[in-house]
Formats: sequence, structure tokens, C-alpha cells
Amino acid sequence: MRIVVVGDTLLDVDVAGTSDRLSPDAPVPVVDVTTDVRRAGGAGLVATMLVRDGHDVTLVTVLGDDTRAQELRDLLPDVTVVAGPSGAPTPVKTRVRVVDHALVRIDEGCATPPVPEATDAMTAALDDVDAIVVADYGRGVVAAPALREALARVAEHTPVVWDPHPKGAAPVPGITVATPNAAEARRFTDVEGHGVPFATVAAAALVEQWGVGAVAVTLGDRGALLADDRSDSRFVPAPSVTAGDPCGAGDRLAAGVAVALASGADVAEALAAGVLAASEYLAAGGVTALFAADVPAPLPGADRDALRTVHDVRGAGGTVVATGGCFDLLHAGHARTLSAARALGDCLVVCLNSDSSVRALKGPDRPIMTQDDRVELLLALDCVDAVVVFDEQTPDEALRRFRPDVWAKGGDYTASELPEAATLAEWGGRVVTVPFHPGRSTTRLAAALEHVG
Repeated sequence: MRIVVVGDTLLDVDVAGTSDRLSPDAPVPVVDVTTDVRRAGGAGLVATMLVRDGHDVTLVTVLGDDTRAQELRDLLPDVTVVAGPSGAPTPVKTRVRVVDHALVRIDEGCATPPVPEATDAMTAALDDVDAIVVADYGRGVVAAPALREALARVAEHTPVVWDPHPKGAAPVPGITVATPNAAEARRFTDVEGHGVPFATVAAAALVEQWGVGAVAVTLGDRGALLADDRSDSRFVPAPSVTAGDPCGAGDRLAAGVAVALASGADVAEALAAGVLAASEYLAAGGVTALFAADVPAPLPGADRDALRTVHDVRGAGGTVVATGGCFDLLHAGHARTLSAARALGDCLVVCLNSDSSVRALKGPDRPIMTQDDRVELLLALDCVDAVVVFDEQTPDEALRRFRPDVWAKGGDYTASELPEAATLAEWGGRVVTVPFHPGRSTTRLAAALEHVG
């Protein structure tokens, strides 16, 4: 895709290290720096994300006349940069972290500058592209009159996604969709409240106020609420992920929405794609992982969340319980067994046979439901905290990855007869059987459904 990113560009610096002592000069921690990562921030981060996704990206921005502006250009080697003069120093935001804990942020040159002049080259760069992302970081680029006129003109035939800023300009009328977060929606409206009810009212109000095609109020790890100019509204939930640093999540969402729109999706489909992209970005480690060298391929989402759940429970001194199966059609027997297993400890991890594993065990016509659907159904149960998917016919290798304290299984046999007993013994885990409920069978249920059909 040919995508243009319009907005303010900053230099972001992430300093990370360890700290095990206080300074002798003052009661403040001493940070022993281990990494110092520099990257283009603001609109520059959106451009970086998109170019790493394989798109042809042009960044329309303004830059200062200093060494840090040249550093920004050097950090964007695969992005076509069309920059006018900013008339101000390059803003720098430095975040200092100790392990996963944010210690302090230091801002340099971040006072709001005068609105810059948009050059002819900046406005011309908006033509003949597949989509535009406006990344407003409140420094005046998208407040430039000539650029706003050009964006309004292009929005008549090109998808435009506008990610606003509390100190920035309102989106121009006629754009495809704006993606404010809840705080930004409050800044632009007088709507009170929280959560989905607030977002529903605020999104509808902003559609009318801004004269745009749609507004999606993002709600963090809950998802987003979409309202359009036809008075329709839709909630798009986010996948359940365990995430830390949210830096860049809004950028990732806006970029995902723009790519989907450029591919022909409607706004609701595009928002769902953007929410998924932001969730995957956070689950993979966020901006830190995006710029880390030699990052290993992430685990599948469910497996990754399971390992984090186990880590948190074990770190708090809790007991990790696991159980397993195909769970091809959830029935009352499954629900009772899973509930009984969860009562044995502080979290329950389900080891789930993958689609290929189920076929090997039960034949080419199984599973009835795909593993993604089975994962989603299991996670919808209050008694299930996480799911690990395995391809083998037995869950032994999956169990070795997170070493549960207890392996629970429903059945009419003794714990010593369970094949997982030897595996649990490797780290001193225990095997427990929970009540078996005869008469409940996935095979029987599937046969009955087939007969009805």
C-alpha cells in the first residue's frame, strides 16, 4: 500500500537499566544503564510501523534545523520524508525505566511551537495514495491551514484516519474515521461518564461536531466504540491479552485501521483489524519489542498469556492447576470438571489439543470447532484463566513449559493410571482426579446434532 502519515515527529529515547542503590547526594535511585534506544516518535513511529509492515510510506511533517532533526532522518531510512521547516528545536522525550518500571520521563524542547507553514511539497504528497493517517501530537502540523485544506480535499476520495491529540486541532470535516481515546473524547466534548456508555454518547456527539464519517473512541484493553454518521454504533472488543507498556498502541491501531480501509474493508471491519493489531502489538511487548534487536518470534497469543498468568500466580505464592483435552463441543460435563479443577488452586490452565492433534486422535472429520473457537469458548468460562495449545497427542511437552503444581483430570480411573503422572513427577507436581460425570460425551452430542441435521 502507498500510505502517507501526516503529523508531528519527535525523537524518542528509551533508557533502561537496573538499580540496586540510592545516590549518596540525594534519596534517589542510581540507574546503571544497560540500553539506550533512539527512535522516531509521534508520526515518525506510525511511519516506522507501516514501513516495517512492508508498505510504501511517506511522512509529511516539519523538522527543525539541528543535529537531532538529522538524527530523525537517519532513523527513518526506508521512509520518504517530506518535511517543511518547524522553526523550533527538535522535541525529545526520554523515558527512563528500571526493568519494567517507569522511573521518569525527561522532555526537551517540548513547548508548543507556533503553527508551521505547510509547503507545496507537503500538500502535494497527499495525492495518489491508498490511505492517509493523521498522527496529531499537538505541535501544530495538522493545524496548518494549507495542509487542512489539502486533507479535506483528498478525504473526498481517499480513506483518512485521524488520531487526535488533547492539545491538537479538531479533525477536518469529511474524513473517514477519527480515533480519539477516552481522555481525548472528553477533551473535545462535555460528555460525562465512563466506559462503553460514555463512549457511545461521546462518539455520536463527535461525529456530529466534527462532521466526519465515523468516530471510534478507544477504551484501552477493552476495545473501541464506533459511531457513524448514520447514527449506528458498534462495540469492538479487544482480544484478552496481558500487556505492559501501552506506548504506541494508539498509533498501531490507527495504522491498522488505515491499512484495512486501503484494502477495501468498511469502517467497522477496519476498526476490528486495528483493535486486533494494537492488541497483538501490546502482547508482543509493545514499542520495546518493536525496536529490540534479535527479538524471538512471539508465542501464539493464548500460549503467551498462559505463561504470563502462571508467572504472576507463582510469583504471588499461588498454586497453578492444569487440565487438558480436546473440548471439541463444550458440554455440562466439561463445565463441571473444569470448575472442580479450578477449585484446587489459584489459576487453571487448560492444555488444549490443536486441530492437527484432534484429527490424529479422532479422525479427519474432527474437530467440529477450530482451535481458535475452542480457545475463545474456554476463556469465556470464569473458571478458566488461560489456555495452552499443543500439537502432540499428549500434553507432556506443554506441561514442561510451565510446570503446573497440580494436573487435574476427570475420569473413572485413579491418579496413578494417568499418563501425565510421570511427567508431573519430574518437578514434584501432583496428579488429582476430579468427579466424573457419566452420560456426557462430545461424541454422543456430535452424533445427535448430526442426526437432527
